[in-house]
Amino acid sequence: MSAADALPKYPPLPAGDVWVFAYGSLMWNPGFEAVESRTALLRGYHRAFCIHSVHYRGTREAPGLVLGLDRGGACRGIAHRIGARAREQVLKYLWDREMIYDAYQVRVLPVFPDGHPPVRAICFVANPDDSFYAGRLSPDHVAEVIRRTTGQSGSNLDYVRETARRLEALGIHSGAVHDVLKRIG
Repeated sequence: MSAADALPKYPPLPAGDVWVFAYGSLMWNPGFEAVESRTALLRGYHRAFCIHSVHYRGTREAPGLVLGLDRGGACRGIAHRIGARAREQVLKYLWDREMIYDAYQVRVLPVFPDGHPPVRAICFVANPDDSFYAGRLSPDHVAEVIRRTTGQSGSNLDYVRETARRLEALGIHSGAVHDVLKRIG
């Protein structure tokens, strides 16, 4: 049985290499080797602090906030190409990492790598029907939550800072990330 078969909510994927769109920690801490990585644009979704984290960046008692792809707008990030040989292992890893709860839905969407034709990429989009979906929050509230929460993987603030560093290195400005950092100081 393949990893894709073992994952009941996983969309059908073509054989061979697979692309994954990264917009948060998968940009700076993917946890796998990509054959190549390119800056890319995803249309129809934007980067937002819309997912409560009770595992990696918060706890049940004090949930943190992590990024999700929420409906509307566009998002610049990284398209990682996973080689066919590592595909099953990487898909299993990503499922175990990103799909602990039902906070995300897995979609295969067109992504537009800079200077290259579009590719279909796995995208972890926010699930608005899940209890971990935070919805639209005020930037001040987001900053306050991020300032005070920590989870298994470290502080929520470190997550935001690392994401900002990677975005800046790529020449990408993200209002969701940079505006929150300005409010935190």
